Amino acid sequence: MTSPTAPRQAMHRQIAQALRNDIEAGILRDGERLPSTRELASQWNVSVFTITQAMDLLTAEGLVHSKDRSARVITAPYTAAAPKGLQLPTPQFVLVGGYAGSGKTEFGRVLARQTGWTILDKDTITRPLVQRWLEDLGASLDDRESPTYMNKIRPYEYEALNAAIEENIECGNSIISTAPYLHELTDLAWIDRTQARANDLNADLSIVWVTCGADTMNLYLRRRAAARDRWKLANWPTYLASVDTTFVPPVPHTLIQNDPDSQPLQVQARNFVKSIRAQAGQQQGT
Repeated sequence: MTSPTAPRQAMHRQIAQALRNDIEAGILRDGERLPSTRELASQWNVSVFTITQAMDLLTAEGLVHSKDRSARVITAPYTAAAPKGLQLPTPQFVLVGGYAGSGKTEFGRVLARQTGWTILDKDTITRPLVQRWLEDLGASLDDRESPTYMNKIRPYEYEALNAAIEENIECGNSIISTAPYLHELTDLAWIDRTQARANDLNADLSIVWVTCGADTMNLYLRRRAAARDRWKLANWPTYLASVDTTFVPPVPHTLIQNDPDSQPLQVQARNFVKSIRAQAGQQQGT
């Protein structure tokens, strides 16, 4: 269940945060022109004034440059350069979990840009097959809760993801895997098996949990407008009652907070990389 004390964030700060994450994740690239203020207001379903406030924040951070009243471009040259691969003594397996709309994929992309490691996102890998499978089973494209999905589709999504992870690690590649992992990270036996398999592959497993408030989550889901989120948005109070924003994995992990008043994902990713490098150095010295 969500925390009743979570403060609501101003909408312009939420929008600025979402656009900042897209810039840092390489979704919005250096030199790319943003839609006009009115177009952005329509996309976000907010007032022109709210968009102007969000743009003012990003302009002050140096991420957006206004050429005139209606033309704004991204100014983030670091997103244009291909990241150099961070080489550590053993392959890294970074497992990134979180609720839908928490920003886990954005964090994974930011981390991938900083390290040059391979990112494997469950929805990217399996979405076309899942949608076709749901159609063949006569289910709705937004079905992610029914026994049909949970028993006949979901296990194979994670099986395919795990196979891709293992294949890359066997080739010596470090991996960032992004998926909800909602059931997996509450199952100590599953975590133990995953850790044992990582050990077999001579890889270092790190668990990351991305969390955010309900307002941020709702904004992410509305913005991406994915078929898989339609039921959640149409039944938001019911869905939110099933979300525990206070949950953290019951094993050592890194917590990433993705709200407007949190550190930027880029900073949190950089700190995470520092911790991994320090741990790798300690292991090499033993």
